[in-house]
Amino acid sequence: MVQVGYVLSGLIAVAILFLGSRFWLAPATASAAFGIADSPPPSIGLTAWLSVKGTRDIAAGLFVLLLMANGSPRLLGEFMLVASLIAFGDMATVLRSGGSRGAALGIHGLTGLVIVATGACLILGAN
Repeated sequence: MVQVGYVLSGLIAVAILFLGSRFWLAPATASAAFGIADSPPPSIGLTAWLSVKGTRDIAAGLFVLLLMANGSPRLLGEFMLVASLIAFGDMATVLRSGGSRGAALGIHGLTGLVIVATGACLILGAN
């Protein structure tokens, strides 16, 4: 079970790093794919805010890799459970903004559930 948790953690880390990088390199594309309704057109201010989000995503992906290298499945699992709140918060933000229900549940909600399952695999497997 721990190996499954580590594989999923690695995939999640790579995905988060990709998404964070996309907010830096192609902010308009990344913003459009996020699911928030009536997102404003790209501007200097919006691009700066999207870069802030990208930086935080990149840091979150690096945290996962750091904890994977640490060799403590329980600590990694606990981190993943807490980190799932980011995906669920994104889901709530998309829903609250009148964005696509499919994007909110299918992208952000499903991601949150996968992160919870990953954390559970790591925690239960560590005992």
